[in-house]
Amino acid sequence: MRVVFGIFPLLVIPVILYNLMALMFGAPVAQPDATGQIPAPMAALLNERFVGLPMISGVEWVLTKGDAIVLVAVVFLFLEILKSTSTGTATIINHGISLLLFILCLVQFLLMPNFATSTFFILMSMTLLDVLAGVIVTIVSARRDFGVAGDL
Repeated sequence: MRVVFGIFPLLVIPVILYNLMALMFGAPVAQPDATGQIPAPMAALLNERFVGLPMISGVEWVLTKGDAIVLVAVVFLFLEILKSTSTGTATIINHGISLLLFILCLVQFLLMPNFATSTFFILMSMTLLDVLAGVIVTIVSARRDFGVAGDL
């Protein structure tokens, strides 16, 4: 189970969640908005209220569905960076799968209307950061391991 956890990039979870929302609930919108542009079909769904909490100041804090997906992705990005501090084979495979995930997200963002939203752009950026930070952290960790082993 630990090997699967090491190989499996956790950012796949929010990307799959977004994909499910886009494929199941994203209805095409053909009418332009006030600026004359046609918004992404997912825009209305992502801007729907997910949770609202009354604040002491008297206003209500609202978390939208898109914000909730980004929040989950931030937590998973943190865990991915923690996982990248190891230097095993599973970590290298994880970086490769993370790169494939980024490429998939980039293709979806560029070619599919439901994925042309700010929320998905942020998710795609997080997958890129996962690849870059993971590789850099792994290289630095491996260099330290090599340096410690070389001093003996």
